[in-house]
Amino acid sequence: MRNAALERKRIWELIGVAGRTDGLEWPETLDVDALRASGWRPVPFQQFILKVHSRCNLGCDYCYMYEMADQGWRSRPRRMSPAIVDRTATRIADHVHAHGLTAIELMLHGGEPLLAGPQLIRQAVTAVRAAVGEGVTVRALVQTNGVLIDDDFLRLFDELDVSVGVSLDGDAEGHDRHRRHGDGRGSYAEVRAGLERLSAYPHLFAGLLSTIDLRNDPRTTFEALVSFGPPAVDFLLPHGNWETAPPFLDGSSPLYGDWLIAVFDRWYDAPVRETRVRLFGEIIRMLLGGASGTEAVGLSPSVLVVVETDGSLEQVDSLKSAYEGAAGTGLHVLRNGFDAALELPSVAARQLGEQALSSQCRACTARRVCGGGMYAHRYRAGSGFLNPSVYCRDLFRLINHIHGRVTDDLTEGRR
Repeated sequence: MRNAALERKRIWELIGVAGRTDGLEWPETLDVDALRASGWRPVPFQQFILKVHSRCNLGCDYCYMYEMADQGWRSRPRRMSPAIVDRTATRIADHVHAHGLTAIELMLHGGEPLLAGPQLIRQAVTAVRAAVGEGVTVRALVQTNGVLIDDDFLRLFDELDVSVGVSLDGDAEGHDRHRRHGDGRGSYAEVRAGLERLSAYPHLFAGLLSTIDLRNDPRTTFEALVSFGPPAVDFLLPHGNWETAPPFLDGSSPLYGDWLIAVFDRWYDAPVRETRVRLFGEIIRMLLGGASGTEAVGLSPSVLVVVETDGSLEQVDSLKSAYEGAAGTGLHVLRNGFDAALELPSVAARQLGEQALSSQCRACTARRVCGGGMYAHRYRAGSGFLNPSVYCRDLFRLINHIHGRVTDDLTEGRR
């Protein structure tokens, strides 16, 4: 049996303490062949994101797709072609069967995926399910800004059993601060109307995705979100890194941590749990010894891969906030299977858990729960992604607060 401490030491040597060798940034320096020789094995992809449309009908000013470092969307086709859809389905089936998977997640994304139209959406869902066969469960989800939700789409989603996630940043004032049309009009009224239509199909409602703005009152924001009765709420920290700081982050005060704590206390102290808050639930689960199920925190390996409208394979698209090409792999569904992506240093780095954390993170008491934070938020020119999250102070404060609240309750319960 291999000595675990020696294995960790060997992998850290492969990673490189400084994260940089001969002008390359980490994880470009990672030797995947040596990792395999040391006994490491990749985890197969289980979440497949299809960018069925590369444009959007909103002009949100914080969007990582259109407003940040990577502008690759400009050269891609607006809509995924039926041929790329079919080839992607075949590649997914090959990957699923090669690794003996029995369940996967298929997420239709954009841009705004509803711009692709009902016919392409139907083809994407049915082609993947047909390709993988009846022995594999395909949970299908569409993530939309909500503006185009109408009865025709909802009947289609009901027929295909496609869950619907909607982006909403709070009340009208908070939402329309960023999520506007190109001419400056807010989108809240349209999203609200879409959510009201969706309420007739409660079994399809996956939840709300909300990007934090410190100018929005945390409790008011949460109340506005839960008023729609979502089964889950997912709060997203604004994308940024050590080169491009998130808004209002001053490096000394955990302002985002405090904002999230205000929401946590409101959520945790409620006599009846109105909804799941994914970030809080993940932190509590890990504090109690469980594993993470989100890339925002924790050390679980990333099992997500993206197919762009032109068929290019990419990593999680939040990396587009770091620099041009950060999410790229150089692979394409017409030439490559998904297993080829598992051999890339950039993908392996996101499956190494604690062994891929910076030395500062490895020395932190919250490392197993925090996991270094979202990978995209760690980037710094020179050392690449081998750094703590730019939200390090905020995550540490939030985790410690939740730890204290949960510990107090468990201690009280034993008395």
